[in-house]
Amino acid sequence: MFAAENGLKGDPRLQGISEAIRVVPHFPKPGIMFQDITTLLLDHKAFKDTVDIFVDRYRDMDISVVAGVEARGFMFGPAIALAIGAKFVPLRKPRKLPGKVISEAYELEYGTDCLEMHVGAVKPGERAIVIDDLVATGGTLSAAIRLLERSEAEVVECACVIGLREVKGQLRIAVNYRSLSMKMLRHRLT
Repeated sequence: MFAAENGLKGDPRLQGISEAIRVVPHFPKPGIMFQDITTLLLDHKAFKDTVDIFVDRYRDMDISVVAGVEARGFMFGPAIALAIGAKFVPLRKPRKLPGKVISEAYELEYGTDCLEMHVGAVKPGERAIVIDDLVATGGTLSAAIRLLERSEAEVVECACVIGLREVKGQLRIAVNYRSLSMKMLRHRLT
């Protein structure tokens, strides 16, 4: 669900957030319109507004875990977790976490990858949200959900700053996880 369809229609913060995200054509390969959030991070107001919108949404939802997907989920997740009184759990690429981990492989449009999480980072019954910068095909978010569910967490929602309407990754999440909703602040501008 996009923010404008979720009670934020007309919210002036959305325009500032959208304008702060740079689109880089043909990166990292021809045909890709890369959504560069580093420019959002350079804009204090837009960055704060992004975090505030998520905090407003999750503050009263009894969330105990904010799981951030490497690497750009790490930029938003800790601030949101601190503000809502939850713990931050990093979901990392292989061999980045010391100690015992559980892993979940997933397919990308151009290959496969894997996410890992520390064993014991999430307890059974904890309510979790997954944070990332963008949802495209939904493969990464699906792997994140599976990791958390293997630890018996209740995944309440996935939250992304950007959703690509034309790729329909949010539809993949909805079909595979019917009770789970998506929260995205902006859709890609062409």
